[in-house]
Amino acid sequence: MTYTDEFINEAIAVLSRIERSRLEACAECLAEVRDRGGRLFVVGVGGSAAHASHAVNDFRKLCGFEAYTPTDNVSELTARINDDGWETSFAHWLTCSRFGRDDGLLVFSVGGGDEKRGVSTNLIASMDLAQREGGSVVAIVGRDGGYAKRIADACVVIPPLFPDHVTAHTEGLCAVLWHLLVTHPRLAAKVPTWERLA
Repeated sequence: MTYTDEFINEAIAVLSRIERSRLEACAECLAEVRDRGGRLFVVGVGGSAAHASHAVNDFRKLCGFEAYTPTDNVSELTARINDDGWETSFAHWLTCSRFGRDDGLLVFSVGGGDEKRGVSTNLIASMDLAQREGGSVVAIVGRDGGYAKRIADACVVIPPLFPDHVTAHTEGLCAVLWHLLVTHPRLAAKVPTWERLA
């Protein structure tokens, strides 16, 4: 068996173990945000920041959300990190965006944040702010779900079945799952171009 065979088989195994009811809960929670006229803010770091940017595009274009991510504005993000610190960079951005009770925060993270070990502290602070303001928190995370699993209104955990590939499978399948969400009947408002042309 090649490495390619092994990796694809692992991905299939991980995907098959995802709790589907949790994905349905995420779709419903996000739909409720849109139904009440709320905005969607998507946060993630590293590869998850790239997911956040792509997801903002799809939630806006395909689902009719007013959606944003702080990582799309490198100038503001780096100024906030430089002047105020990494930990508060996302939370202060959300405050400036007037995040409120009608809004939603969508979090992408390999570990979901760990306050004791100081990992993804800016994600933790953004979730705390969203909760304090009465908004909704939805998360797609890996490992044991971390802080996100404890605080989110709806959370799907990508199971860490293969210790050597936790990050690769979490980030890879995160893209599969948020693409599931933007095409979910409860959220989709527009058919993508290539499907429409077919």
